Parts: sequence; structure tokens; C-alpha cells
Amino acid sequence: MKLVLLGPPGAGKGTQAKRLVEKYGLAHVSTGDILRAAIQQGTKLGLEAKGFMDRGALVPDELVVGIIRERLQAPDCKAGFVLDGFPRTVPQAEALDRVLAGLGSRLDAVVAIDVSDQTVIDRNTQRRSCPKCGATYHLVNAPPQKPGVCDNDGTALVQRPDDRPEQIKKRMAEYREKTEPLKAFYRKQGLLQEVDGGQPPDDVFARLVGALPRAVSR
Repeated sequence: MKLVLLGPPGAGKGTQAKRLVEKYGLAHVSTGDILRAAIQQGTKLGLEAKGFMDRGALVPDELVVGIIRERLQAPDCKAGFVLDGFPRTVPQAEALDRVLAGLGSRLDAVVAIDVSDQTVIDRNTQRRSCPKCGATYHLVNAPPQKPGVCDNDGTALVQRPDDRPEQIKKRMAEYREKTEPLKAFYRKQGLLQEVDGGQPPDDVFARLVGALPRAVSR
């Protein structure tokens, strides 16, 4: 099963992707995780990407498509994958189609998780992450066991620059302009399914699984 999850920042793509990984044995391909790892390692790509992410802007295609191509060729992707955070623009979607065609593959489904702008703001401003291991928490829905520190390693949690209110508004504007048109792109291909992401996580997951093609979700 080869899937793409769409949705604005804070829609719950990461949470649902992890549940799909557990249920179907897929590889979780998150561009956010890949880019943050590059930033932590201080690579050239990471330093370039950091400037864009700190401003709440999308990372340019040329910095993303290459690492996605490399990632999809990793052994764990042979059994299928769920793409979380990519593609974000129609040109990226076209590039992904070319990458997959070159690998003799194609997408099985694209699921858009729809949430309101206010839900996006509420969810993102309450999110905290561990700068050491990358674990993420929500101060209301999924808080750490000890306030302010990571459950895994005791590191002080931080709020990412792109989770602050002023940056969230910029990211939402970017999403509406550049990413939302992907719905029409994938609808034309007969791949798009939409689910309400404003419901509790268990309900969202049940609807997501129900939206998958039967041939690949068994």
C-alpha cells in the first residue's frame, strides 16, 4: 500500500500515519522528520531548510524531491509507505509521480484530513517537542508524564518556531495557496478520499481506514 496523507499543519497527519504504519506494516516517510534530522546534524540541506522553516515558509522543491527519491528506495519502503508532509504543491506531486514511475510504482490512495483553521491554531500552539529525540507532545491531549520534559530522556521540551501563532497563520496561508490545490489534482486521478479530522483520533482513524481502497487495506 502506497499512500499520501494531506491536510494543514496540525490536522493529525503524523498521528494517523503512525497508526497506519502499525496496522499495515508500512514505512512512515515524513519530510518534517527528515528535514529536522538534517537540521540537527548541521548538513548543508538542513541549514538551508532551517531558514525557510523558521519563517514558516515551505522548503523549496529542489531541497525536498531528491531526499524523497532516496528515501523511497530504502528497504523498508518495499512493503509500502505512507507519505506525511509531501507532496505540498502540485509541482511536487508531479515530481512524485515521475519518481514512482521511475521505480515502477504508483500511489494507491490519497487521503485528505480536513480541519478548521481554528483547530489548526489550537493544536499547534499547544504542541511541544524534544530537541534531542524528536518526540512530540500536546499540552492538553497528550502531555508528557512530567510537565516540561521528555518522557524518553528527560530533555526540556521546546516550542518549535513554526508552532508559534504568527508562524501558524503564515503556514496556513501557504497551505491554502499552494497545498490545497492538490485535492483537485488527485481527484482527477481518482485517488482522493476526504475525512473529517476534527473528530477524536480513534474516530478519524476508523474513517481513514474505511476510505482506503479495499484491495490494499485488507
